[in-house]
Parts: sequence; C-alpha cells; structure tokens
Amino acid sequence: MDVYQAFFSLKPGTKDLDFVADLTRMMEHLVDGKKIEGWRLLRAKLGLTPKSIGGEFQLLFEVRGMAQLDAAFTIAAKRSGEMEVMHFGVNSKIEDITFALYRDFPDAVRQTGEELF
Repeated sequence: MDVYQAFFSLKPGTKDLDFVADLTRMMEHLVDGKKIEGWRLLRAKLGLTPKSIGGEFQLLFEVRGMAQLDAAFTIAAKRSGEMEVMHFGVNSKIEDITFALYRDFPDAVRQTGEELF
C-alpha cells in the first residue's frame, strides 16, 4: 500500500468543521469510486509538529499503487464537474501545503538472499 500525505494549515477564518465536511465529501467520493482505498485526517496535538513539515493538519490516503494514485489525480486534473466543486471546497480553505509519498515496508515483492548490497 502506498500512503500519500499532505501537511497543511487552514486559512485564517476557516471553520475547522466546515473544512472537515468538505474534505469528507471529496474523500468519500474517491473511496466510493475506488480511486483510493481509504483516508484519515489528523490534527497536531499540543502544537507538536515538525517545523520542517509545518501545518496543523495531516491528510493521509492509501492507494494500491501508483496507477490508482494517478487515476485519483486524473479526476482532479480534469478541473470540471462535481469533483472540481469538491476540490475547490477543500483547496480554497487550506494554505502552506507540503506533500509526501510513502509505501509499506518491506515491499510485498521484496525477496531476500540475492541482494548484492
């Protein structure tokens, strides 16, 4: 499983639960369409977040691989229809965003015994 992460803060004046409602609508649309496997939203506790990453919030969503992630991005990249409305509802409320992509380890295809290093 690959985990795509976004670290961000809400724009000043944005109500946190309004943002969560918009995000939930968009992410569940992606889950229902099988474009992602699942997602979580985390919020920094006690202001404890690395300065190098920044952001009060962290969004994680899981995909089965890069092809599924690309399919999710393709929907957003079209910039039209219902997804554009949902995407705008989320993006218009956030700032200072940083992204990361991680994978489960060891990889499911990992073999041992033949490594040269």
